[in-house]
Amino acid sequence: MEVVEAAGDTRPPAGEVHLPAEQTVPFVFNSPHSGRYYPQDFLEATSLNKSEIRRSEDLLVDRLFAPVVELGAPLMGAVYPRAYLDVNREPYELDPKMFAGRLPSYANVRSLRVAGGLGTIPRVVSDAANIYRRPLTVEEGLSRIERIYRPYHDTLRNLLAQTHVHFGIAILIDCHSMPSNIRGGPTRIRPDFVLGDRFGASCMPELTDWTAATLQRLGYTVCRNKPYAGGFITEHYGRPSRSLHALQIEVNRGLYMDEHRLEPHRGFERLSADLAMLAESLIAMVHEATTVTREAAE
Repeated sequence: MEVVEAAGDTRPPAGEVHLPAEQTVPFVFNSPHSGRYYPQDFLEATSLNKSEIRRSEDLLVDRLFAPVVELGAPLMGAVYPRAYLDVNREPYELDPKMFAGRLPSYANVRSLRVAGGLGTIPRVVSDAANIYRRPLTVEEGLSRIERIYRPYHDTLRNLLAQTHVHFGIAILIDCHSMPSNIRGGPTRIRPDFVLGDRFGASCMPELTDWTAATLQRLGYTVCRNKPYAGGFITEHYGRPSRSLHALQIEVNRGLYMDEHRLEPHRGFERLSADLAMLAESLIAMVHEATTVTREAAE
């Protein structure tokens, strides 16, 4: 896989949306960390090589979930990489040590994510290697938020709002990948999947239960909420009391890629097919549940 680099001042949009010919299901899929467009000035500012800077990517997760479009669901993906700007954060989680100048008073400079170097504009990649040779200007940081973060969330919010209006319910599946050495659950196993629903706060329990059961029937090991309970997107958009549900799915990278070479391996196609089966199962479950609810109300 090559790093996609920018040329000149030409900049692509914040996100890419793949729409079905007709949206027939109340689902929206989102891949906020699979962006792979690296602006040239960013590559020149980093002290890391091209392989190192990509360690934070959810490599090809957008393509893993691509079959959902044929099932009638929109799929949105980031264009810019997480190392450049992380849309799965609050808009202004910023580390003052990264900037030459004073951040605005509304910046959240004390979150745990900022302390770990993984704020809206990250200081480190996932293996804790520092990204930048020198501090950024405050203007550069705020510009990224205005150019990328805000348009990305405007688009995602509109997709969910349109889905909710049309179907009376909207379900966001937030798609991620995790290193294969991650351990989770009470037994500290290395799970194939971690489901994050903010400990039941971001979606109806049936959605998490059904997802876990379906993946287990397909032969995968599943943990819930540990070590990943869901990030800003899951927490921000999940409002079950308003029929807005958000579930984060973390996929073990060892299932589909060579983590050292950053390339997909022969497990990619099988996993993608299984994720399509998962999506079909979830669609059927929600369709049946909403049909029963509608008939009971009539």
